[in-house]
Amino acid sequence: MNRRKFLGATAAALGLASCARVPYRRTAFELEELSFEGLAVGLRSGRWTSRQLLELYVNRIQDLDSGEWKLNAIIEHNPDAAKLADELDTERRQRGPRSVLHGVPIVLKDNIDTGDRMMTTAGSLALDGWHAPVDAPVAARLRAAGALILGKTNLSEWANFRSTHSCSGWSGRGGQTRNPYALNRSPSGSSSGTGTAVAANLCAAGVGSETDGSVVSPASVSGLVGIKPTLGLLPGSGIIPIAHSQDTAGPMARTVRDAATLLGIMAGKDFTKDLQPEALSGVRLGIARKFFERNAKMDGFLNKQIDALKRCGAVIIDPADLPSHGKSGMEEFEVLLYEYKTDLDAYLARQPQGRPVRSMRDLIDFNEKNRVREMPHFGQEILLQSVDKGPLTDKKYLDARAACLRLSRDEGIDAVLTQHKVDAIVTLTNGPAWCIDWVNGDYDTGGCSTPPAVAGYPHVTVPAGLVDELPVGLSFFSTAWRDQRLINYAYAFEQETKARTQPQFRLFD
Repeated sequence: MNRRKFLGATAAALGLASCARVPYRRTAFELEELSFEGLAVGLRSGRWTSRQLLELYVNRIQDLDSGEWKLNAIIEHNPDAAKLADELDTERRQRGPRSVLHGVPIVLKDNIDTGDRMMTTAGSLALDGWHAPVDAPVAARLRAAGALILGKTNLSEWANFRSTHSCSGWSGRGGQTRNPYALNRSPSGSSSGTGTAVAANLCAAGVGSETDGSVVSPASVSGLVGIKPTLGLLPGSGIIPIAHSQDTAGPMARTVRDAATLLGIMAGKDFTKDLQPEALSGVRLGIARKFFERNAKMDGFLNKQIDALKRCGAVIIDPADLPSHGKSGMEEFEVLLYEYKTDLDAYLARQPQGRPVRSMRDLIDFNEKNRVREMPHFGQEILLQSVDKGPLTDKKYLDARAACLRLSRDEGIDAVLTQHKVDAIVTLTNGPAWCIDWVNGDYDTGGCSTPPAVAGYPHVTVPAGLVDELPVGLSFFSTAWRDQRLINYAYAFEQETKARTQPQFRLFD
């Protein structure tokens, strides 16, 4: 065994908690970092067919996802992908493309229903073998635009709402997804597989879902653009739920334009037509300092991003912190526990008679009976707290939800926008990826996802650069229905900084 393989085997045995730095021997990949438009140009010119794109990405997956490096981002390949690619190629020749996504391979998080031969499991063995009868609306709209769904991606099981000390990117069905920038570090959750797959160029782009941070956090630590839209912009049905007051699908891509294209197709609206490098000129931005003020390194990194925003012509108001900063955690958790019980029971009730789980109580029992496979690293404390909650008419739930709205909106985001007369709030999305730790669970590196998630407001993260060779994103968030503005701001910042760097597939200490 050579030194590289020895280090890799040793790191695997230790859960990749090695301090060795072993670079991936990069080989040429002709689709690397190509945008939707770049792929469309190649398809129009005849350089590739959709079938050839599919084969190139599948080969890439075999090399990086399931080979020696085992990123483990793809939980299931679409068995009909080749047939669908051929059909899309024929349609292109006969009638032309439906959209820029025609025949372009993308991935979906494995909690989004697809009415095909792929399963929808949220990473749980309890739903192994479950095939949704129809596409979720967001999946149906992507198909209607000609997108080729290559496969489903792994996730933090049950969207990271099973245990109080879970390990992001791990599921009973899919195992551990890894961060392509540092293989021993977390891909973050819960759209971990989507983030890793897109960052590693295993597909053109992907769709995740977020309740609180599950799009923007994995996007940030994987050097991607992630958009958590205003709640209600996208249809929420057909997605395995946590809480209807916060759940939404969201695009993850390597560029702002591609993320905006995906969002537009899912929403039935064009979010790309107004993208201009000058979009930040004269825009008033409030800097939310408190999220990282106690971390000198991150605070200094934020200052560099503020300099870039100033170069873009933005007017900076610093600080512009939320009056309710850090105050809504307990109320949010209470709301999620109540809604999780109600919403997941409603989703599982669709399971046919004879299936192992048709309620949250069934799920808890299944996990106990299959403890060795389902709970080798962490338990199901959150499920146990949720299952005993009452109906959504309970005063405790109603009070908690009212407090969430007050703290996140009236005494949160809207208060800052009004007081400082700013168009959006800016800060770092979260810290760099932490080490995968199956003993202690995730390590909190800080983050700003909670206020816009609880408020149901839009939130966009865009690559800002590297901290200790690990990606960190910059966040823009604002009040409801300002998705287009935030996308425009993120685009201008992206064009100024060009901060995304490709992953190196290394082991970090």
